[in-house]
Amino acid sequence: MTSKKDRIINAAEDLADKVLRHGKHVLPHVARLFLVSTFIEDGIRMWVQWSSQRDYMNQAWGCGWFLASFFVFFNLIGQLGGCALVLARRYVNIGCGILLGIVALQTVAYSILWDLKFLMKNLALVGGLILLLAEIKAEGRSLFAGLPTIGEGNKHRTYLQLGGRILLVFMFLTLVRFDLSLVEVMQNVVGTALVLLIAVGYKTKLASLVLVTWLMVLNIYTHDFWNYEAGRAMRDFLKYDFFQTLSVAGGLLLVVALGPGGYSMDEHKKNW
Repeated sequence: MTSKKDRIINAAEDLADKVLRHGKHVLPHVARLFLVSTFIEDGIRMWVQWSSQRDYMNQAWGCGWFLASFFVFFNLIGQLGGCALVLARRYVNIGCGILLGIVALQTVAYSILWDLKFLMKNLALVGGLILLLAEIKAEGRSLFAGLPTIGEGNKHRTYLQLGGRILLVFMFLTLVRFDLSLVEVMQNVVGTALVLLIAVGYKTKLASLVLVTWLMVLNIYTHDFWNYEAGRAMRDFLKYDFFQTLSVAGGLLLVVALGPGGYSMDEHKKNW
C-alpha cells in the first residue's frame, strides 16, 4: 500500500511527464537558448562597453592597448560565434569548445579563480556546456538507431551527463543564505534536497523541473537589473547574475530533455 507522500510524488511525476510530452520538441531549443544566453549578453556587452573593458584589462594586467583590445575582440567574436554554432546545430562540439575556452580565459582574466561565489557559478556554467556535448553524442547515436552501438561512445556520453549534472548543482551553493529566518531555512532545506536528488540522479526530471521553476522565480525577484538605470554598476552586476542563472536553468532543462544518464539511481532502478 502506497503512502500519501508516494501518491503525491507519483502524481507530480505524471503531471511532469504530461507537460514534457507536449513540449518535447520545444524543450531542447529553449534549453539551448537559455544556456547560451549569458554568452550572448556578455558578447554584446563587449561591443557596447568596448572602451571600458579594454581599459580595465589594460589597468588590471598592464598588458598594453593592443593585447587588451585583442582580449575584448576575442571575447566578442568567440562568444557570439560559439553561440551561433550551438543554436544553429552546426559544429556544436567546436562551438562548445570555444565557449569553454572563454569561460577558462575569463576565470583567469577577471580573477574569478579567487572569488568562490563567481567560481561556483562558472563551474555550473561549464556543467551546462558539458551537457550540450552529451546531447550531441545522444543525437549521433539516434541517427544510427537499430545498428549495433559502440560501447565506448555510450560510456563517454554517460560520463558527460554525470559530470554536467553534478557541476550544475554548484549554482545552488551561491544561493544559500545563512539566515535563521523560517523562510530562508525552508528554502535551504528544499533546495539542498533538490540538488542532492539531481546529483545522485533520483527522480531527476521532476527534481530538475522543480529546481528550474524555483531558480526562475528567485532570478526575477533577486536579479531585477531592469529596475536600475543604465550605466550604474549595480545594473551590470545584477544583469550578469541574471543571465548566469538563466544559463544554469537551461542546463537543468537539458537534464530533463536528455535524462540523468547511465550513472544514476533512476537508471539503476530499471534493473531492479
